[in-house]
Amino acid sequence: MSAPAVSAGARPSAAERVGARLVRILPPLLVFVAILVIWELLTAGPGRRVIPAPSAIAAAVGTDQALLWRSAQATLVEALGGLAIGTFAGVAIGFATARWATARDVLLPIAIGASTIPLIAIAPIVNNWFGVLNPLSKMMMAALLVFFPIVINVTRGLVQVQPAALELMRSVAASPTEVLVKVRIPNMLPFFFTALKVATTLAFIGAIVGEYFGGTSDVLGRVVLQSMSNGKFAVAWAAILIGAIGAMLTYVVVVLVERVAIPWYTALRGDEA
Repeated sequence: MSAPAVSAGARPSAAERVGARLVRILPPLLVFVAILVIWELLTAGPGRRVIPAPSAIAAAVGTDQALLWRSAQATLVEALGGLAIGTFAGVAIGFATARWATARDVLLPIAIGASTIPLIAIAPIVNNWFGVLNPLSKMMMAALLVFFPIVINVTRGLVQVQPAALELMRSVAASPTEVLVKVRIPNMLPFFFTALKVATTLAFIGAIVGEYFGGTSDVLGRVVLQSMSNGKFAVAWAAILIGAIGAMLTYVVVVLVERVAIPWYTALRGDEA
């Protein structure tokens, strides 16, 4: 008697999923290690360099640990504050523009116009409004970068719903609120999380660049600026590295929240493979 055939749609085992993840992770990891080795070989040796060796950057992290830790905490607060402000404003405007055509005609051009203003042009104005030493000024600069991708993607997710889904809801006499909760918001969530993942990096860029235009000394942007001016290139790159790590960790948190909030989408996309 022959063995039963395995279903074509059978889910892979845990070992197979781990193996698949390793296959995806191993090539970029090897490339990253190779880049570090080549970087070290090209820049190692005596003398100061604008781009120091990875070992020198790691040594600077240990030597100036107290300064970098204080600065990282302050910049993290500014970046996350700007991310929260920009996300809240973007979601609110996105819902308004999706609900009312008049709001869409008025608010979307303003949002597009605000996204075209260079950060270096708006930074002095924001510093004068909120105070150069006030962390809120850096939060608002980060929020300006976060706002546009959030509002555009939220609006798109709420508006670009499949007509068949709307027709089905109308056939069962669903109210506008039920259509919003059961169709439009679930359709919007993948767009929202895509924008939020982009916004995490923009928030750190906005906060750190905003710090270049003034503020306390214990923030990553000022550490980079002052260290470069004093020839302490390893310390400057250590601060840049810490800022990048903060952005990447925030990105990972958003990815994990996305997996919990919309598991059906991540499974459909193949993330659960």
